[in-house]
Amino acid sequence: MTTANTLASDALSIWQSGVDAVRPEVLIPHVLRVENETLFIRDKKYTLSDWDRIVVIGGGKAGAAMANAVIETLGPTLCRDKLTGWVNVPENCVEELEFIQLHGARPAGVNEPTSAGVEGTQQILKLARSCETRDLCLILISGGGSALMPAPVEGITLADKQSVTRHLMLNGATINELNCVRKQLSAVKGGRLAHAASGAGEIVSLIISDVVGDPLDVIASGPAVGDSSTPQQALIVLDQKYGSREAIPPNVKAVLEASLTSSHEIEFPSHVSNLLIGSNQVALDAAKSKAKELGYGVRSLGSENEGDADEYGVDLANLALRIRQGEESLSPPVCILSGGEPTVTFAKTDQPRKGGRNQQLVLSALTTLQNSPDRIAILSGGTDGEDGPTDAAGAFVDAGLISRMTELGVNPDEYRDVQNAYPFFAQLDGLIITGPTNTNVMDLRVVLVGE
Repeated sequence: MTTANTLASDALSIWQSGVDAVRPEVLIPHVLRVENETLFIRDKKYTLSDWDRIVVIGGGKAGAAMANAVIETLGPTLCRDKLTGWVNVPENCVEELEFIQLHGARPAGVNEPTSAGVEGTQQILKLARSCETRDLCLILISGGGSALMPAPVEGITLADKQSVTRHLMLNGATINELNCVRKQLSAVKGGRLAHAASGAGEIVSLIISDVVGDPLDVIASGPAVGDSSTPQQALIVLDQKYGSREAIPPNVKAVLEASLTSSHEIEFPSHVSNLLIGSNQVALDAAKSKAKELGYGVRSLGSENEGDADEYGVDLANLALRIRQGEESLSPPVCILSGGEPTVTFAKTDQPRKGGRNQQLVLSALTTLQNSPDRIAILSGGTDGEDGPTDAAGAFVDAGLISRMTELGVNPDEYRDVQNAYPFFAQLDGLIITGPTNTNVMDLRVVLVGE
């Protein structure tokens, strides 16, 4: 019989295999290579003598590792002769690279734009605008890039933009509506970064997706993808759907209205290529291979799972129980894989709380399993090593953890009901703490049912 310890260990190993498969040092060499005097980017060839510079710009949680992988792939001679760059990353991902400046654009675990991010993005734009026809521009994009590359358009401040964003979020704006407004107020989002670099002879964007369905215009708000939204649409969102313009800073309204009468339409550069190099599906495929190697039958639920974290945790626990009871087509040992990104609904409370969507999901699964946890382990973790404003990637539950919970007399409902999962799992050794993984392809969940 498979023990609880073995199941938890196997679940972590399977999850880690998924994360490792989407690390930039693995992904970049698949699309970028140098042979003699030729640079290959996927199936396109660039004769190196035709280019004076290779300019690298961008941002995201995977930015540091992507930049380092580019340097390693190009090699010291080519880097010394042609490479320059600037990439915005979280502060805990900053390291000293010889040819590309890594700039700490926000603190770890704080997924909001900062003044440091604005300063770094101005340097990115300066470098982009310096590009000339004999420059090859590489744009490195990954999840978190939207907050890491803030660049309010002239006439508004970062505080103005944050005020508008909070107003929309608090009033239930969809992600598409939010992006429509944010792009119109940004000098980077919605293809504006690529436009800034349009003097380059060629622009190639390498993208690691952290968005369900991998839409290129949504990942990091599409800095190298043409934007179809308009100032008029942004004003409609603000005016007609989410309150009067009085709720919006006056200068934001002025900037959008001025855009209506200006020659706002900018022709998007035709020499831009966007290449998706990593996604949640890649992580799922690698996790599936590892699970099979460990002897599990595998069912994948795909990479587009969203919805409420509490409800999804309960659903996964009930699926595991049905498999154990022989009510599903797969017979143990079985591994269920799931990717995507659920959301947490916060209860009103004055109590202190700390956690993230992965921890909350596992805590809800635990409350379903707690009376019958044998031969089941459930793990959920963010592939970036972050889960909400915590130092944990996520959490796991198995029979051993539930036994410790019972011995200590801990009531999981008290933690679950106020979204306070972090201290619950911390006292039971159920947190997954990896530090920054330097990649980001949403979340990966592993459910194991042993023999």
